[in-house]
Amino acid sequence: MSNRDGGSGSLSTLLVGAVIGAAGFAWWLYSEAERRQQNTLQQRSLRLSRLADHDDQAFDPNSDRPVVREVELQDKVQELNQAIEDVRRQLEGLSPQS
Repeated sequence: MSNRDGGSGSLSTLLVGAVIGAAGFAWWLYSEAERRQQNTLQQRSLRLSRLADHDDQAFDPNSDRPVVREVELQDKVQELNQAIEDVRRQLEGLSPQS
């Protein structure tokens, strides 16, 4: 009978080891998932802060960039005004003369 007790003991030791190993593996998977999630959140925050910094610089009145944007805006306004004038002339040409 002592042979049977030894087999039972080693089986229970094997089961306990398997449970501990599975728990350790589950903990590792969980910690890796948490680490990846934290990494993703940090990367997202970094991208958002870079975008916010870029936007702040774009509208900083002390930087050279707003002057360039203002010139570009003025050019676009002139182009739009010219296009509006062209359309007005075309419409006048289409209307019947009284």
